[in-house]
Amino acid sequence: MPELPEVETFVRSLKFGGMTGEPVLDRKISSAALLWQRTLASSDAGDEFLSWFQEKTIRDVTRRGKYIILQIPPKYLLIHLRMSGDIKVDDGGSLTEKHTRFLMKFEDGTRMQFIDTRKFGRIWLTDDPESVVHKLGIEPLGEVFTSDWLTAKIAHSPRMIKPFLLDQSIIAGLGNIYTDESLFMAGIHPKRKAQSLSAGEAEKLVNTIRQVLAEGIRLNGASIDWVYRGGQFQNHFMVYQRAGQKCPHCGALIQKTTVGQRGTHFCPVCQPE
Repeated sequence: MPELPEVETFVRSLKFGGMTGEPVLDRKISSAALLWQRTLASSDAGDEFLSWFQEKTIRDVTRRGKYIILQIPPKYLLIHLRMSGDIKVDDGGSLTEKHTRFLMKFEDGTRMQFIDTRKFGRIWLTDDPESVVHKLGIEPLGEVFTSDWLTAKIAHSPRMIKPFLLDQSIIAGLGNIYTDESLFMAGIHPKRKAQSLSAGEAEKLVNTIRQVLAEGIRLNGASIDWVYRGGQFQNHFMVYQRAGQKCPHCGALIQKTTVGQRGTHFCPVCQPE
C-alpha cells in the first residue's frame, strides 16, 4: 500500500507533472465515467455524480494522510489508493487501461485514469473533505507533531510502539516501510511499549520520522513491486526487506518478526528489546 511519501509523490505529479504524466491543474473536465460501481464510496451529488463533473475545473491537488484530494469547486474528489491503486494522465490516444475504475476526460483531449487491479481503492465526491478524513490523526510533517506531543500521547499507552505509530487515528500516513526505517534510525525496538520511551527517545523518534519521510519524498517513494513505479527509496533501505543481511551500522544480521500482524524488520543490536 502506498504510504505518505508515495501519496505525496502522486499529489506533486498531478500538480506539476511527473510520474503520473501531465499535470491536471486548471484542466476543464468534459466527462467522467465510473467503470466499477463499488469504487465510489459516496457522493454528495447523488444520482448526478457523473454529469456533475461536466465543465468543472480542477483547481488544486492536496493530501491528507494517505488520501489524495482534488479540489473541483464547489466540491472535492478524494481518492484512496489502498493496496493497488494507480493514477495516470495521458493524451487519450490509446485504449483505456484494463483495470481502470474511474475516468475523467478533459476538454483538451487528455484524460486521468484511476487504475486499481485489486479493486480495494475508493473515491468520494464531497462538499467537505473533513466528512471523509475526520478520524485521521495529525500529520507527521506538520507543526503539531513534536516531541512534547508524542511524549504526552505515549505516556499511558501500553501498546507496542510500532502498532501505535501505524494507527492512522493517531498519526496519519505512516505505514510499514517508513515505520520500520524510523524505528531503526531511532534505535527503538518495534515491540517496546510506547509508554516505556523516555522523553529523549520520543524526541529522537520524532526527528527520525520526519527525516525518513522527507528522504522518501525526495526520492519519490519506494517501488518494491509492480503496484508503485518510479520511486528510488528502496535503494536506501536500512532494514526493511533486508532480513538476513548485515546491519549498515553494526554488522549484525537484520531480523524479521511479526508485530501487530505486520512483517517487521529490525537490528537486534541497534534496537535492543
